[in-house]
This record gives sequence, structure tokens and C-alpha cells, in this order.
Amino acid sequence: MLINRMAIISVLAIGLFVNTALFAQELNSVERFKTISDEELTKPDDEDWLIWRRTYDAQGHSPLDQINKSNIDDLAEAWRIELEQGPNMATPLVHNGVMFLASAQDSVLALDATTGEQLWEYKHRPTGFPSPRIGIALHGDKVIVPTQNMQVVALKVATGELIWKHEIETPQHEEPLRLPYSLRGAPMVANGVVLQGVTATMIPEGGFLVGLDLETGDELWRFHSIARPDEPGGNTWNNLALEDRSGGSVWVPASYDPELDLAYYGTAPTYDTAPLLHSLNEEGVSNEALYTNATIALRPKTGELAWFFQHMPNDQWDLDWVFERQIVELGGAGIPRKVVLTAGKMALFDVLDAATGEYLDSFDVGLQNIVTSIDPLTGDKTINPRAIPNAEDSNLLCPMANAGRNWPSASINPATKMLYLPLSEICMMFGPTSDTRTLLSTGVSIVPQPMVNSDGKFGRVQAINLETGEMVWNFREVAPPVSATLSTASGVVFVGTLDNRFVALDDKNGEMLWEEELGDIPNSFPISYGVNGKQYVAIVVGQPSVYHATVLKSYIDGFLGDDSPLADLPRGGPALVVYALSSD
Repeated sequence: MLINRMAIISVLAIGLFVNTALFAQELNSVERFKTISDEELTKPDDEDWLIWRRTYDAQGHSPLDQINKSNIDDLAEAWRIELEQGPNMATPLVHNGVMFLASAQDSVLALDATTGEQLWEYKHRPTGFPSPRIGIALHGDKVIVPTQNMQVVALKVATGELIWKHEIETPQHEEPLRLPYSLRGAPMVANGVVLQGVTATMIPEGGFLVGLDLETGDELWRFHSIARPDEPGGNTWNNLALEDRSGGSVWVPASYDPELDLAYYGTAPTYDTAPLLHSLNEEGVSNEALYTNATIALRPKTGELAWFFQHMPNDQWDLDWVFERQIVELGGAGIPRKVVLTAGKMALFDVLDAATGEYLDSFDVGLQNIVTSIDPLTGDKTINPRAIPNAEDSNLLCPMANAGRNWPSASINPATKMLYLPLSEICMMFGPTSDTRTLLSTGVSIVPQPMVNSDGKFGRVQAINLETGEMVWNFREVAPPVSATLSTASGVVFVGTLDNRFVALDDKNGEMLWEEELGDIPNSFPISYGVNGKQYVAIVVGQPSVYHATVLKSYIDGFLGDDSPLADLPRGGPALVVYALSSD
């Protein structure tokens, strides 16, 4: 095939930063790409996957049904390309037959979605801290990319050329940081503004969100997820000075409701738990630590806080509630109501009114033993006294701080109102506290343990009826799921597992319909897209985060020893793998 190859090197003299855009462009690729409007983001073409979880509601569902239960035996690898080494949590995006992917090492690829042929590549240098990233955003003629040195760049979708670059300013700190600021979450374009969350894991003053001008990249507003002492919520930090408050990282992308014009974000807890362990018992002062472990609803144009709901005040266990906020209409009491639902690591779901944040309901998958009851009116949670850190004893708490549900997202079939949640059934021996420096500043020890009466199956996909809260079925096996789930209109649910497999389940009963060896650990958010009537399923492998590569594997290897199915697995290396029905 004749290819017109162009090489454009753009050197930007800003400090020591050098950005290089290299692209090999087919003659007709610019013509076939169409700009993306607000209307398309709100209601995308069935064959496209334009946002992190495909749609603003973060449901992770494909309306395509060509790949179905009767022909899935014919699903086979269509193409595969090698990717760069490094941690990542990638989500490919597809529009009109062109795929965009942020790989490791701050590279961005545009590919022919039917063959994997590279159309252009952008490389951002220097790479900075190798933090995994969830993805990118598309809007108009732009690909919007967060980088590893705290910059957000906008690229031309047709060529990968730089349109603008914005460096997110961060506070200066006298002491060296244990971990740097980073941009893990994919940006989102909502009502003409680029929304980007900031991870500030152990950094004084905590995480925040910024709104950037879509055309220039200029910062329009900033919302701090750690309440300032002199602002609303500032009295919930046991009178700590601002420089002694930390956490509230915003590292999972937003969801957005265009009708309500509200963007929904989740926030992480703090690791500096010792100053918050006990209340000061002073009037007007609490240790709830806003806005950690909360859902915050913001106006994209201004960053104004419309409402918030704190799911777990004063988290002493590192059991984040930072994950996806999914928007769905439910018909409770016969009246359809738009809700936002989310679950932290405990896999305990809270259901909130999308417009007001009013608490509506909760449901529990039965994995956790920390919350003993929930107030049906307020959603306030009663904590098991044995879960409170102390200096005398340790207790078996479920789930483990790096297990339960984690960043691999659930998917929702909007037609059936069924949710499919990836889970790891691993607990922890928690405590006692000491002066030893551990992850949490109480000094509490955290040791992974199997659940009581564990049968050795640590992986679980749980199907939940959202209308009733019923646990409909579960699929359990030794290896935990480590990708997001992907539901499809044909009733096939896809998920990647820690033992290098890609699995398809029947949405009615959880029966395994198909499995494929991937060659490396799946570490991403799988998608399904179409080109000219043909359906594809794509997943990134071999760029595992710490969560995959060490944490979960070490637990299970430790529990099972030589019998662990995760020992000595092949490592084929980073790749983007795409499947389709074979034509044979």
C-alpha cells in the first residue's frame, strides 16, 4: 500500500520540555475523520466509543449485538499491535473507524480501527513520573491528553499536531513529596469545558479538580477536594491546619448529565489517618474529613459545587469511594427517577438522586464486615466497633484495602437494569496500631488474608438487579477479574482476568461462553466498536498497574503457594488486542 509519510518535529522551548509528533498519514484519513459535536458525545453513533465508558453516564455498555451467544465461538483475534512498556490503565476511543489510544511513556496513537495500521503517533517528553493513566478525551477536532508531567495537551485528530498545552500549577512544598502529583483520570469535555482531576496521594493540601478552556487550555476554575479551614466543610478536619490535611485524590474520570448540567466525581480518602482517628469532642468540630470519600456534583462552566454526599467519613481503612459514578433511570415506587450510584472498595452501593444528592438507598454484595447498619433516611453508616484501629488487637476485616472492588469498573445494561461488578474476595488482618510507619499514619498493620471458609476462589463477577438490589448470579473462580466489565446488547459480558484470560459470560446466568489466552495481564477498560457494520472488541494487556502486577498476584500466590495458577504465567509484553468474528 502506498503511504504518504510525513515527519514533523515540533520543538517547544519551554524549560527542558520537548514534545515530538511523528505521524504516518494515509492520503484519505483526514477526509474520513469527522469532528465530534456535543450532540454526538451525548448520543453517540452505535459503532463509536467516544468517552471513557462510552457514554456520559459511565455505563460501559455497547449497543452492538453482532457478536452474540450463538456465534461467540467464532470470535477470534483480528489484529494486535505492540505497545510501550510501563504501567497504564488504558481505554481506547473510536470514532468513524479511527482508534485513539494513550499508551505508556506519554505516547498517543491514532490507528485504523480495522487493521491497527498506525496513522500518526505523538510523543510527549519528558515522561516524568510513570503514573498509569485511564485515558483521553475527544471533542471537535481535538484529542485531549493528560501527561505524566502535569500537563494537558490538545492534539489535532487528523495529524497529532499540538494545538495547545497547559501545565497545571501545583502548590510548592518545603519537604520533598513521597509521591508526586499526577493525572491518572481521563479528562472529560462537558458543556464546553475540559474537566481534569488531580491525584495528590500523600501531598499537603490534597487533590483538586480543574476546568480548562476547550479552545486555549487556560485554567477557568479550580475546586479543592480537601475543604479549606475557612470554607464550608473546613471544620471537619479536627482543627488541622491546611498544610496538615491531605488526600482526596481525584483519579477516576467523571460522569456527566447534560440535562442537569452536573458533572459527578468521586474522591479518595487520606492516608494521614492518625490525627483523625478520634474526635476532639469540640462543638462545631468533627473528624469527618470533607470532601474525602464523597460524591461531588459540579457545574462544568464554573466549578460551582451543586451538592455533595460523603459515603464514608473518616476512612481509617483505605477503602476508597473514588470509583465511577454511574447515572441510570430507575423506577422505584413506579416513578422513574434519575440516580447516581457508586460503590467503594467494600462493594457497598449508595444510590443518590442525581439532581439533589438526596440519599435514596443502599445495597451490599455481602463481601464486607465493617458497616453493620445504614440509616434508611440519611445513609449514615454504623461502623463495627472491632474495625476501629486500636493498639491492643487485630481483627479480620473484609475486604482487603487493595481488594474488594477497585478501579476496574462495573458495566450496566440500560435495557435490563443489570449491573456487572468485578470483585476480589480477599480480606485483611487489620491492626494493632503502633509507631511504625505504614501506609496509614495510625501505624496499623495490614496483612492480606483469605475470607473465612474460603474455597480458594478469589475472583468474582457479581450481577445485580438495580431495580430490586437483588444479587442475581455470580461467576467465581480462582483468578480475580482485573479489567472493567463490558456489557453488550446481545447479552454477552466481557471481562479480563489476572491469569491472562479474556472471558465472555452469559448475562442471564453467568455461564462462561468463551475464553481466550491474551498472552499477558489485561489491565484496562475493554471496549466494543463497529466499522462498516462489523463489530470489534478491544482490550489492552501487558501494561499492569501495581494493583495487578504485584498486589493481587502476591496475595494469591501467598495463599496457594505452588498450587497458584498465577505462577509462571507467560508475559508476552504490552499489546492492544482486538477481536472480531472470524470470516472462515
